[in-house]
Amino acid sequence: MSERTESTLPDVPALLEAAVSALGGSRRDGQLTMASAVAEAIDDERHLAVQAGTGTGKSLAYLVPAVRHAVETGDTVVVSTATIALQRQLTERDLPRLSGALAGPVGREPSFAILKGRANYLCLNKIHSGAAEEPEEGMFDAFELSRMGRDIKRIREWASETETGDRDDLNPGVDGKSWRQVSVSSRECIGASACEFGEDCFAEAARRRAAQADVVVTNHAMLAIDAMSPATILPEHDVVVIDEAHELVDRITSVSTEELSAAGVSYVSRRAGKLISTETAETLAGAAQQLELLLDDARVGEWLRLPAGAAEVLASLRDRLWEARTEIAPTDKSQPADADAAASRQMAISATENLHDTVVRILTVFTEPDPAKRRDVIWLSEERLPRGGATRRALFIAPLNVAGLLRTSLFENATVILTSATLTIGGNFNALARTWGLPAHTEGDDDATWRGLDVGSPFDYPRSAILYVAKKLPAPGRDGPAEATLDEMADLINAAGGRSLGLFSSMRAAKQAAEALRERLGMPILCQGDDTTSSLIEKFAADEPTCLFGTLSLWQGVDVPGRSLSLVLIDRIPFPRPDDPLLAARQRDVDAHGGNGFLTVSANHAALLLAQGAGRLLRADGDRGVVAVLDSRLVTARYGGYLVAGLPPFWRTVDPAVVRSALRRLSAPEPPRRDHS
Repeated sequence: MSERTESTLPDVPALLEAAVSALGGSRRDGQLTMASAVAEAIDDERHLAVQAGTGTGKSLAYLVPAVRHAVETGDTVVVSTATIALQRQLTERDLPRLSGALAGPVGREPSFAILKGRANYLCLNKIHSGAAEEPEEGMFDAFELSRMGRDIKRIREWASETETGDRDDLNPGVDGKSWRQVSVSSRECIGASACEFGEDCFAEAARRRAAQADVVVTNHAMLAIDAMSPATILPEHDVVVIDEAHELVDRITSVSTEELSAAGVSYVSRRAGKLISTETAETLAGAAQQLELLLDDARVGEWLRLPAGAAEVLASLRDRLWEARTEIAPTDKSQPADADAAASRQMAISATENLHDTVVRILTVFTEPDPAKRRDVIWLSEERLPRGGATRRALFIAPLNVAGLLRTSLFENATVILTSATLTIGGNFNALARTWGLPAHTEGDDDATWRGLDVGSPFDYPRSAILYVAKKLPAPGRDGPAEATLDEMADLINAAGGRSLGLFSSMRAAKQAAEALRERLGMPILCQGDDTTSSLIEKFAADEPTCLFGTLSLWQGVDVPGRSLSLVLIDRIPFPRPDDPLLAARQRDVDAHGGNGFLTVSANHAALLLAQGAGRLLRADGDRGVVAVLDSRLVTARYGGYLVAGLPPFWRTVDPAVVRSALRRLSAPEPPRRDHS
């Protein structure tokens, strides 16, 4: 515990000024407002949700009060992000520079560390002891096996050079199948004390660094694992900052979702190998075959009741898995430890227990006869495999909502700061707050457990951008962009001189539009899937006439300031697919409790994504442009005003002639601008 008291440390405004000055920045009113609010929330132990638009400098606005609190109290502050890009920005740019800038004012250089799930780190035992799983030719074709072999060889060479063992530090990276050959989950790990490489373990080293740090940067998935695990994974902390908080619920849901498939059971059988009897292996293989037949015959979509015969098949599978688990004998402690055998055994135990628990969880759901009272959603999914046109079926189970988990494991144990560029829906924070497990908030309610604050953006939205809604277009259909919509796109892109980002509701629509417009326009149109997303964004940013079309990851992952992006095209309001089982179940649950399921689930989902997509336009001072929504429902439907309320206050029009004229002016050559950022 630090001996410094509050009176000996400069206040947050003074520290922020010192940091901004040292880093060569300039004063931003929204940044100061946010930093002061974060400091007040920490002092008052009251949760805070902050919407901070692009250009606010929100990272510094929460890092400065977080660092001050950590230095003053000796307690760790956890910062959680959704994306690798922001993790890297924080640990490789923001925190190193901030630590140096604040070393003088706070009396020492604040420390920081990054902590991820164990599977993100190279397992030395697995890569050196031969415990790596040998892929079977039935699971991978010759091309995949050859590529995987090259990947593992390169990883072995990298293992002797890396200081972190962090997958994200391997460049170029490898896919998940290759990485799984050299990593273990927390359940598969035999433990540092039993591992001959325990002292050099990369995951353990990361945890030791985190335990000593003032600020620990992690991700939403790790936050969920820590919340659900009986063991303590993150260091003890009293403040959590959640950046990219609009993605928190989806990431927590993803970690809480389990999968059951015949291929998964076969994997467990192979994993157990010689650790179980031939008879048990054969009965487990038979259970896998029965499961495959069951899933092949069942209807794809949500399971509100078990199909005929499913209860017997699943109960048999549960029992066979537990028999296999009990036969995987523990290590004989009277004999010298065999690291290879211990690793194989632990991985077999982990795989078997995890699958057994998933089957039990699925069966437990149906012990409640009333679907409206169930807390989990179960559905059968079918996906087409990349080669050969074959399909694969799997059963999924996910929580109906994660509000209770977040309320009890996150908000009751720490002061939580939630921030993003997009947190308000319909003009307030309540929609997202409910999904986080926080009660609705009324302005002026001083007794509330949390506060919402919108610090705005440094951008002059009405003068910098136009929101154009194509009111005269027909409502979008299911068969891709209509001819009139393609004509509208072509006119707008021509007026902009290219420089357009097309955000589509489906990959099919993006490809159809790209193919059609390549024939009409004399400018390059890139489409997601043609190359890696990062490479496509680089090409798009480097050449002004180039356009880029794509779907979900582009709605949130594009940061292209300057003249290369002057037009954001949105083909339709991004409502979730009506056949999405989880969102449909959530919507039905809201309706059953007297709410408006469409507004609470579908419209809120669309509003959040629409705001994220529109946010691609203005990324730096001096940016200008148009967000064009080619879905007339945004101005004709009753819910249109609710969706627009979540967008920045752009100047609005439904006149295509006005927009084309504005785009032509923007596309005219201009003298190069000096970058003052």
